[in-house]
Amino acid sequence: MTSGAETASREYDVVVVGGGHNGLTAAAYLARAGLSVLVLERLPHTGGAAISTTAFAGKDARLSRYSYLVSLMPEQLMADLDLRVDLKSRRTASYTPYSRDGVAGGLLVERPEGEATRESFRALTGGDDEYAAWQAFYAETATLAEAVAPTLLSPLPTDRAIKEQVAAEIWTDMVERPLGEAIERRFADDTVRGVVGTDALIGTFASLSDPSLIQNRCFLYHLIGNGTGEWRVPVGGMGSVTDSLLAAALGAGAEVVTGAGVRSIQATGEAAEVTWDGFDGAQTVTSRWVLSGVAPWVLKILLGDGQEDAIKPAGAQLKINFLLDRLPELKSGADPAVAFAGTLHLAEDYSQLEAAYADAAAGRLPGVLPGEVYCHSLTDPSILGGDLAASGAHTLTYFGLHTPASLFDADPETAKKEAVDRALAALNEHLVEPISTYLAVDADGRPCLEAKIPQDVEADLAMPGGHIFHGDLEWPWAPSRASLDTPAQQWGVATDLANVLLCGSGARRGGAVSGIGGHNAAQAVLASR
Repeated sequence: MTSGAETASREYDVVVVGGGHNGLTAAAYLARAGLSVLVLERLPHTGGAAISTTAFAGKDARLSRYSYLVSLMPEQLMADLDLRVDLKSRRTASYTPYSRDGVAGGLLVERPEGEATRESFRALTGGDDEYAAWQAFYAETATLAEAVAPTLLSPLPTDRAIKEQVAAEIWTDMVERPLGEAIERRFADDTVRGVVGTDALIGTFASLSDPSLIQNRCFLYHLIGNGTGEWRVPVGGMGSVTDSLLAAALGAGAEVVTGAGVRSIQATGEAAEVTWDGFDGAQTVTSRWVLSGVAPWVLKILLGDGQEDAIKPAGAQLKINFLLDRLPELKSGADPAVAFAGTLHLAEDYSQLEAAYADAAAGRLPGVLPGEVYCHSLTDPSILGGDLAASGAHTLTYFGLHTPASLFDADPETAKKEAVDRALAALNEHLVEPISTYLAVDADGRPCLEAKIPQDVEADLAMPGGHIFHGDLEWPWAPSRASLDTPAQQWGVATDLANVLLCGSGARRGGAVSGIGGHNAAQAVLASR
């Protein structure tokens, strides 16, 4: 790997624009197949959003700063590339603190679910009907996940082929009608409804009743990882995933240049010239193929098509990273090591999710901000170096919903502060003491809290609008009438130019940390030789 330096050649079979996890995946597959591959990364390091970093001065805590969990990365892909990545299961799926009639409680969902989960549903709802509905719903949605998961590293199936494998009701609920309708019909309790619905809103700004069904597509992607939908913690943080992918790409013979901000791509459909700015000025190479790990909106600019602000993606999340001296105590009395080990839902009752969306859609920061918290160090204490783990310290990650970029445009710093305050208020509602009393202090005397709004994500990672999926997710199959004449179309990576392919999150089936977009772009190239 070189930094802003001259490349070994002026001509390559493939140039990959963007050294995130998908770009590195594509490079590794293609280099292993004997092609000459050059990866160009704008930042001084590879990894994109999937990195580990020490965010707080003097504190050896390696945080997954942006992306934080892994579900969709297929085990086959990891085996193909000999990735040395250890993914650990969280012993708690979720915990949702609540207060009813002045009594603090919490809905616990174990992994795997057991009697404690049943008792937790009973304590919340007063009976067993809601848990029975929960079990039935997830058993039925699992049939769709099990049908889709084996297809993710193959040419696109058609919607008809997937539909034939699942019951008509679940296809209607998941694919044809807004997800909110199924949630409202199947569940009665507001908290249970919200726990189900929140997976439809991660990185997706929508009502659960949105007729566009973007929330349905987001929900499906949260279910299909390796057929189980389990979200696991990478040991060593997200950087361990991309470090392993970088090693695979370099080991196969790919060339990687960092500090290389691509300026333009000139492509004819048969050949291409890629120009970037390095330490020694502008450099240009030619290639047969260009694979784009950047967002499709950015790719259009690089191809010379201009900047279309009207169709620019916009993210809608607030990310907060914390380092704590100790885990907080909950008013419910639940063991913090259990409650914080999985997804801790905050202000995510169904009614709260819909109210927050209505506020944000009207241009107001939600009065009560929904979000969720994870403690990675409970599952992977290796991210805490020095004496941090022994001292009782822990990391927390907060991911807030319904905070679209537009809410921060006028005054980003003031709006960010208010959003953080409301996120902390939603957490403090369920803690014995405010979260501020648990915060560690860095070497400069500052509280260990780092917040990222969509504008920060765009500035840091060049993701347009800070959209973590590079744009709205698409169904992981092709419509029955879609044109599937070329390998690029068959693999869901096509652009308007035959030799420029999508290999990032903007590819169909490309969202989240999965490597699927990179794998599929590589397969399209190999099938076209």
